[in-house]
Amino acid sequence: MKRVSLTRYLVEQQREHGHIPPQLRLLIEVVARACKQIAIAVNKGALGELLGSAHSENVQGEVQKKLDVISNEVLIEANEWGGHLAAMASEEMDTIHVVPNRYPQGEYLLLYDPLDGSSNIDVNVSIGTIFSVLRKVGHGRGVSEEDFLQPGKQQAAAGYCVYGPQTTLVLTLGDGVVLFTLDRETGSWVLTESDLRIPEETREFAINASNQRHWAQPVRRYIDECLAGKDGPRAKDFNMRWVGSMVADVHRILSRGGVFLYPWDSREPEKPGKLRLMYEANPMAFLVEQAGGLATDGRQRILDIVPTKLHERVSVVLGSRAEVQRVTELHQAEQ
Repeated sequence: MKRVSLTRYLVEQQREHGHIPPQLRLLIEVVARACKQIAIAVNKGALGELLGSAHSENVQGEVQKKLDVISNEVLIEANEWGGHLAAMASEEMDTIHVVPNRYPQGEYLLLYDPLDGSSNIDVNVSIGTIFSVLRKVGHGRGVSEEDFLQPGKQQAAAGYCVYGPQTTLVLTLGDGVVLFTLDRETGSWVLTESDLRIPEETREFAINASNQRHWAQPVRRYIDECLAGKDGPRAKDFNMRWVGSMVADVHRILSRGGVFLYPWDSREPEKPGKLRLMYEANPMAFLVEQAGGLATDGRQRILDIVPTKLHERVSVVLGSRAEVQRVTELHQAEQ
């Protein structure tokens, strides 16, 4: 069987289908190369003295792990000099990182969570990198945070990398979802699945059930329906899965169906959710929709939300169509 590398896949998308401009192709390749470097650091773990806290906090007030900081630096250093980016934004930075004047400035913006699920680093559970690519509008002026405040439906590309038993890269350019696996012997990303599709029906949900007492009534009702099993209103038995790394939970759903919920809860009622819209929810929603699923905040399509700030938070319900529709119906019925 012909082995198709990431580079070959991107070149063919550019040459034969016109789906991808040269700068975007370069950007995807550079991000994928940075992910390989992060995978090596993650794989070394304690051998590289990379476990544990960095004794600092990010803009969200979350304690940073050493690998959070290292992963953020890897992505900055890999991307700032190539001429394909105007600026970057990250979960680990207060504001945007504009490409320095000594380098040419490109027409794209990169947002990323350098190491999603970093609370799982020290216990050797799958973690990952999430990224989103936007086109910069207004090239005749400098770059500001306002350039990043675009709805998710305007993403040019999105993807994530899972650092697990296999290192996998899941990518969309707006024309379906493809999966690449890292061949550690050759250092090459190899296409292992094309046109990834989420099953429309499922018997599996992913949620942190320890927060149940803090959920809004529609979420409680949905989970109660699932837990009632085949004798309940859904007439089927559900399983619950929860890894605590968004990349791992969403990757399972992309692979075999299911629904992922990270809803609003009453502990911080002023916040619409915990996950970040720009560099977590938007790229994952783009991937899920491109794979035939749905993604909402419980009431509206995530990709239609117009952000008002860089680190905006949002509730997330995504996965198999029928389940996301049911959760959304329960929320809308309460309005």
